[in-house]
Amino acid sequence: KEHTGNITAIVAMADDGGSSGRLRADFGTLPPGDIRNTLVALADTEPLMEELFQYRFAWGEGLKGHSFGNLFIAAMTDITGDFEESIRAFSKVLAVRGKVLPSTLDSVRIGAIYEDGSTMMGESLLPQKNRKIKQVFLEPKDTKALPEAIQAILQADVVVVGPGSLYTSIIPNLLIPGFAEALAETSALRIYVCNVMTQPGETDGYTASDHVRALLGHVNRRDVLDYVIVNQALSSDAQAKKYALEGAHPVLVDSDKLQQL
Repeated sequence: KEHTGNITAIVAMADDGGSSGRLRADFGTLPPGDIRNTLVALADTEPLMEELFQYRFAWGEGLKGHSFGNLFIAAMTDITGDFEESIRAFSKVLAVRGKVLPSTLDSVRIGAIYEDGSTMMGESLLPQKNRKIKQVFLEPKDTKALPEAIQAILQADVVVVGPGSLYTSIIPNLLIPGFAEALAETSALRIYVCNVMTQPGETDGYTASDHVRALLGHVNRRDVLDYVIVNQALSSDAQAKKYALEGAHPVLVDSDKLQQL
């Protein structure tokens, strides 16, 4: 955003945890949390406004745990009857550089099949200790892509995939019919930014090539990426200890296997 306003961010819509999950259950709205975070990241506004829209209530019956920004989007959706319009209103208030789009306007859920053959539904429940994810899937399978999001990929100069939670943020968008096809068709440079650390319950023990292999395997094609950006800098001892307490470790860069892909 420091270099151009010609940015389109496409955000996954399967979130069902925390404030977003409660709003989704109570009002049938689409989950606003990841949209809110992306809007704030692209905002060109006063720090106080950012703080306001990221503010999370720590008190109040029914309010506790909710983010002000999430409530704002839910209220604007109710007023306008249109989730996209509520995003546009939020964008104006925060002077957002570029556009933020949901990947779909359908109410979509994500599920996982684990290596042991068991399954689980719901994004917030997918990361399971000592259970390895084999595959994720969407319900409904015929979820409709937002046409504007597909168009943005086809018209882009560069498409950046990630970083983010591999199975619950990145792959879900690519499972929506039309997205993988658009990535294959676009003339844009297609770059996957691999996570720096593993994510407990999602990518324990994953190398960089494991991340890429999972992504390509879910779209069942190899013509969707040109480059992978990986981190080779070492974390400080303090950072490493903090991550280790959460069960996260540096992603090993196995360059030879990446080249083979």
